[in-house]
Amino acid sequence: MIGVRNPVVLCCALNLFAFLSVCSSDVSISVSPKTLLRSRDPVAIWWSGVSSPSKLDWVGIYSPANSSHDDFIGYVFLSSSPGWENGSGFISIPLINLRSSYRFRIFRWNESEVDVTRVDKDHNPLPGTEHLLVESEEIEFKPGRGPEQVHLALTGRAGEMRVMFVTSHGEESFVRYGLARTRKGLDQVAGTRVERYEKEHMCGAPANQSVGWRDPGYIHDGVMINLENKQRYFYQVGSNQEGWSNIYSFVSPDSNSNETIAFLLGDMGTFTPYTTFQRTQAESKSTIKWISRDLRAIGDRPAIISHVGDISYARGYAWLWDTFFTQIEPIASAAPYHVCVGNHEYDWPSQPWRPDWAANIYKQDGGGECGVPFSLRFNMPGNSSEPTGTAAPATRNLYYSFDMGPVHFVYMSTETNFLPGSNQYQFLEQDLEQVDRGKTPYVVFQGHRPMYTTSSGHKDGALRQKLVEHIEPLLLKNKVSLALWGHVHRYERFCPLNNFTCGSLEKNGKFWEAFPVHIVIGMGGQDWQPTWEPRPEHPTDPVFPQPVRSEFRAGQFGYARIVANMEKLRFSYVGNHDGKVHDSVEIMAPDPSVFDSTSHSLYHDL
Repeated sequence: MIGVRNPVVLCCALNLFAFLSVCSSDVSISVSPKTLLRSRDPVAIWWSGVSSPSKLDWVGIYSPANSSHDDFIGYVFLSSSPGWENGSGFISIPLINLRSSYRFRIFRWNESEVDVTRVDKDHNPLPGTEHLLVESEEIEFKPGRGPEQVHLALTGRAGEMRVMFVTSHGEESFVRYGLARTRKGLDQVAGTRVERYEKEHMCGAPANQSVGWRDPGYIHDGVMINLENKQRYFYQVGSNQEGWSNIYSFVSPDSNSNETIAFLLGDMGTFTPYTTFQRTQAESKSTIKWISRDLRAIGDRPAIISHVGDISYARGYAWLWDTFFTQIEPIASAAPYHVCVGNHEYDWPSQPWRPDWAANIYKQDGGGECGVPFSLRFNMPGNSSEPTGTAAPATRNLYYSFDMGPVHFVYMSTETNFLPGSNQYQFLEQDLEQVDRGKTPYVVFQGHRPMYTTSSGHKDGALRQKLVEHIEPLLLKNKVSLALWGHVHRYERFCPLNNFTCGSLEKNGKFWEAFPVHIVIGMGGQDWQPTWEPRPEHPTDPVFPQPVRSEFRAGQFGYARIVANMEKLRFSYVGNHDGKVHDSVEIMAPDPSVFDSTSHSLYHDL
């Protein structure tokens, strides 16, 4: 345990009358342990001697430890501790390894000092830092404990699995893997390449300012090769010099499989156990909990996880990326985690493609990141990229595809040029035309901003019109099975659609025209979206009526599952509030011999 006492003499000199009762007594703070081992390890903080405590007194969390008072990563009010009125208390906070030391500082903050014009992104007044009472000694993470933030991805090539992780040093690191958990069982080794990004790569505030920027560490990228089909592989990452990670495991894809299992979500974000400059997403913990349950339940069957944009909601506050990757590690280290870009990873006022009709759509939602953390912290199949027009490296991971079992997955970017003539449009057109529907009878198309939604009024209307005009014909021509979207933080399933019109039933009531079923799955954790009924504190928000084309919509958080074989694909929506299925639909496999028919797909609303 560490202790430090501070009589706050300077405070007394400057504020003799207003703060005499505080300054005349010593304030002490103690933290334990001094050295943490891994991310999410808790640190305990005790304090005492706070005279005439205010309910707004707060403890700030600082990393690096020498950060200026206003550049905290978060804070907790002392009044959250039982007995705080007596001037003493205790809190415990799990910390993320940010590759630099931490320090805690306690400040006096009175209601008379609250500045309602100086607020965070959640409209909370930022706490005052004028009256420092005490600060702790530094605490740090023990070096040599191995990398963290481990996550997998498919490469698009059979017999391979990509693994990425973060270190503080950038030294040569490896992946060792094999079919047994023992050290001897990890008998194969892969090297890694290393990348990082710098503050000057950011294109705006807060990402390029001291309040938001934190060193991102070194991002390592390795590929495990020569994997046997559908085997549980064990692996760990690191080096003998800098230490090894825990041992993780995954089930390798089966290139001959007739089954696909996928867990899908959008707009999840991450959670911090403290208040910070951005609103964080407590519900994201439940999403990960239930997906973890499902991964355990499927046992030794391969699966993927798909996140359709708005990933961490860091928006320029770098430590939230570290928090996000630490939070998803239990699932992302066990199954490949695939993403597409959202507005909160990318958008900035001078982005290269910003047509006149999108001037009020593409704004500064990326917090000055201009897609850089997204591009370097993930590595998706393919080689799509677009220049940023700034010092930042090109934006990557924009559009790509891969097969898994009987499903062909396609990802697009709604934030960069998708109009005819663009590189992205050409890719989507060629990719969809080349799908072998005998091998992969289902096509699941994914992007961030939805082509169809009933819950956001006229917002993004011009963009949705362009999607309907230019992208929907590709989906219809190539008989895409499902189109999944995020951005709207609710779940909504539509009938099979063509230009806002449902497919027609034939006489037996089962055969639908081969239109894609559009589903919005942005219910992963972010909670900004108003529900379809007015909230008590927002009585004037519009109520959006449910048209016939919208067959099911729900306001609960959750995620989706796909389980497909060569006969049918079943899509289900799972609610976080109970972990149960609340909506599902089945799409029957088309008959390749009649693939030019417009009435091939069986669609069951279950």
